[in-house]
Amino acid sequence: MTPPIPFRVGDRLELRRRHPCGGRTWDVDRLGADLGLRCTTCGRRVLVERRTVERRLVAFVERGPEVAPA
Repeated sequence: MTPPIPFRVGDRLELRRRHPCGGRTWDVDRLGADLGLRCTTCGRRVLVERRTVERRLVAFVERGPEVAPA
């Protein structure tokens, strides 16, 4: 079993499948068992299972800010 990919709020991802609007890049705006993603082309927001996003991930276009440990 592979360890989970460490996503951050503010990450910009490129996924394998296109959104119906034609966009492939997404901004991460929520973390948890499901990831909140916002399409950078049309602004639509969707919740996708983390496992599904990990399988469809092509690349990190841009990384969000690191959160300092408390």
